[in-house]
Amino acid sequence: MAIIMDGNGRWARRRMMPRVAGHARGVESVRAVIRACIDHGVEYLTLFAFSSENWRRPADEVSFLMQLFLKSLQKELDKLHENGIRFHVIGDLSRFDESLVRLIREAEERTAGNQRLTLTIAANYGGRWDIMQAMERMLAAAPEQRSGFGEDALSAHLALAYAPEPDLFIRTGGEQRISNFLLWQLAYTELYFTDTLWPDFDEAALAEAIASYQHRERRFGRTSEQLKGGAEDVSGNA
Repeated sequence: MAIIMDGNGRWARRRMMPRVAGHARGVESVRAVIRACIDHGVEYLTLFAFSSENWRRPADEVSFLMQLFLKSLQKELDKLHENGIRFHVIGDLSRFDESLVRLIREAEERTAGNQRLTLTIAANYGGRWDIMQAMERMLAAAPEQRSGFGEDALSAHLALAYAPEPDLFIRTGGEQRISNFLLWQLAYTELYFTDTLWPDFDEAALAEAIASYQHRERRFGRTSEQLKGGAEDVSGNA
């Protein structure tokens, strides 16, 4: 499952609060969704926390988001580990403070053996960046090869190569676009859009999204008749 957590700023504005208050409230929704994913048996959850385009936001908001990420990770790491959650961050971390990068790497190392749920945070991430860096790594791994690369060769170098492609993509906040998130990985993912703002997205809202997914027919290029005839199921994990 992959989620764009949209609508924090609008949630705050509707309550005559600063935008950053919406981001702070959104952390509670992250906790609720993680609990709900575990209850539903979701094995991989990827959250779009900060895109490569978000640097264009006001400097004070960007600074708050960086501090919120750092403090939340410091506060939640023990709980993540105790609950068997494996933690990853994908994206270009070169612009982050050294203290934050160090904490991220420590969290990844500490939780590496956990298997209950793999939680991935996409930070300073962009789908186009991901494909470009994967291409560069693919070419560097086979410098003598000039052509003949297949999709598997490239996908092995994507930032999310350790996880299956998402079954379900959710975007909160009413917008209906992917916004440069997991462009390669979402090729056959079911898309779900909701007007619910992220700070209001809770266990019940997630259950509604999953119910919508469960009523869809995933054909992967096949016909409905082929699926009914018992064709091999190629779906992955949510």
